[in-house]
Amino acid sequence: METPTNENNNNNGANSTSHNMHHFMEMGMDVHKVVPPPYRSTFQKLKTKLKETFFPDDPLHQFKGQTSKKKWILGAQYVFPILEWGPTYSFKLFKSDIVSGLTIASLAIPQGISYAKLANLPPIVGLYSSFVPPLLYAVLGSSRDLAVGPVSIASLIMGSMLMQEVSPSNEPVLFLQLAFTSTFFAGIFQASLGFLRLGFIIDFLSKATLIGFMAGAAVIVSLQQLKSLLGITNFTKKMALIPVLTSVFKERKEWSWQTILMGCCFLVLLLLSRHISMKKPKLFWVSAGAPLVSVILSTLIMFAVKANNHGISVIGELQKGLNPPSYNMLQFKGTHLGLAIKTGITTGIISLTEGIAVGRTFAALKDYRVDGNKEMIAIGIMNIVGSTTSCYITTGSFSRSAVNHNAGAKTALSNIVMSVAVMVTLLFLMPLFQYTPNVILGAIIVTAVIGLIDVPAAYHIWKVDKYDFLVLVCAFFGVIFISVQEGLAIAVGISVFKIMLQVTRPRTVILGNIPGTDIFRDLQHYKESTATVPGFLIISIEAAINFANTTYLNERILRWVEEEDEGKTLSSVRYVIIDMTAVSTIDTTGITLFGDLRKSLLKRGVELVLVNPLSEVMEKLQKAYAGEEMMKPEALYLTVGEAVASLSISMKNQASNIYKEGWQKQQQQQQEKPNVNESSQSE
Repeated sequence: METPTNENNNNNGANSTSHNMHHFMEMGMDVHKVVPPPYRSTFQKLKTKLKETFFPDDPLHQFKGQTSKKKWILGAQYVFPILEWGPTYSFKLFKSDIVSGLTIASLAIPQGISYAKLANLPPIVGLYSSFVPPLLYAVLGSSRDLAVGPVSIASLIMGSMLMQEVSPSNEPVLFLQLAFTSTFFAGIFQASLGFLRLGFIIDFLSKATLIGFMAGAAVIVSLQQLKSLLGITNFTKKMALIPVLTSVFKERKEWSWQTILMGCCFLVLLLLSRHISMKKPKLFWVSAGAPLVSVILSTLIMFAVKANNHGISVIGELQKGLNPPSYNMLQFKGTHLGLAIKTGITTGIISLTEGIAVGRTFAALKDYRVDGNKEMIAIGIMNIVGSTTSCYITTGSFSRSAVNHNAGAKTALSNIVMSVAVMVTLLFLMPLFQYTPNVILGAIIVTAVIGLIDVPAAYHIWKVDKYDFLVLVCAFFGVIFISVQEGLAIAVGISVFKIMLQVTRPRTVILGNIPGTDIFRDLQHYKESTATVPGFLIISIEAAINFANTTYLNERILRWVEEEDEGKTLSSVRYVIIDMTAVSTIDTTGITLFGDLRKSLLKRGVELVLVNPLSEVMEKLQKAYAGEEMMKPEALYLTVGEAVASLSISMKNQASNIYKEGWQKQQQQQQEKPNVNESSQSE
């Protein structure tokens, strides 16, 4: 079949406009009756709405048709997922889990110490946070691959927010108390979202927002590590690009060449190991073990040459033993309570978003399902209990989860294995970290956060959606030039503004007919193959109609009518057809749109016709306009094609009647003329 030329297409488009009316007059099309929706009580509607809002996954479905004993078992498995896979656990699975657990422990121990320093907390708190929370998650969590512990971004946010009012160096005890209190409120917030089924709140952090925010935070975290990598003592506490760089060059006298040399060597080693594992995923153990190897090597070097006497700072003595209780350190009153709540909610949202996103990513790779609400409850309880056992904010870590996945983890038992390894470290190995240099912790953090800068994803967003890319850029520059929390707030604000634009300015298009068919499509989209139907203005509204967009829709539709009639004494539009197939909901203000629109159109001699209003919309319109011509069953149509075909016949009949009446009048006038002449002659 030969492809028609553009010239032929244009000619066909021009000719089709003049033949469309004739085509619809000739079409023999059955007009299907539009029936009203079945009656539902207000209670039934409310029940359906609440179910779709809070229980879209229908968690009670599995209990239907089960015996009482089976229901108790399913209920216990739902609350404690470990009971689902525990009874069928085998030694073969254990071998895989113990390998992956020990592997992530080798990464979790140095990262735990490093991230605690990032949050301006004692390094031992990072290890505490890698011991208790993973045990709880193994019992309550639904992900097989998620490795739980402190993460860089949440640590950065907590440290920077608390530092606005409390100095970690001048008031270390108060700072630690506020960190535990913030973690408690974060856990309460997270668990509440899960229990109340309000997980959709975290969806306001779009992918573009998170990519920009994470990249900006990674840059700030890396720049903050210049303090350790250069050996600077007096460093700025601010988290913005300009203050950090100013502090770096202002304190040039404190730069230590020994620290710089050691930092550069180990940073290259860590980055090289990361590159190897990325190129060859089977060598995941190279990047997983590199941080612990770096800690051991650097500690041995420091101990052998007494490098701490040559200007290289070390961690110092760490307390042996398991997590001490910290419930007595929680602060529920005082001037800093508001700060603790604000920090808890902010870090809770970020850590929850990261944890669930990581869990779902690896679940998709292994083709199993992660329950978002159960994850919120698990992470929330994990942080509530953690805050009473000397732990700060924890969630699923992407770097450790990736290692866990690549190491062959089969169940959440790998988290228990990791916790046991951390427990052994806390009980017996803490003296070994006394000579670990701080510069190594800085290098480990830089290596970890570099992976948060996702350039390919940013480029993909640029190609697909420029507005989303703007959100990404605002999040990125907001974080690096203002602050972490303000940058996040700016990005969320722009995302919400985008949603508001979509609500207040819904997509509305003029439809044209594809000649020879009853198919109607967007005129702008199908320019070469669609044509308007004379006498009709066919409009499709592709969004819900509510108080926010009613005025816009009214003005937009009337403006199209005016544009069609521009320069004409009589209106060329006889019918305005509104296709409501995509209008899912409507409120009371939206209902008034059609009454106002109908009145305005009737003044122009134009009729309003509605096509395919959905059940909820139709029900409300019928209640509002009961008995009016617009909502009578014979005035509603299922498809645009049926509406145009039926109304075209009506237009033809009307035109025929008008012509017939005109002809009869003309004949009557001609008959009256001879009578007038005869009477004048007789006179």
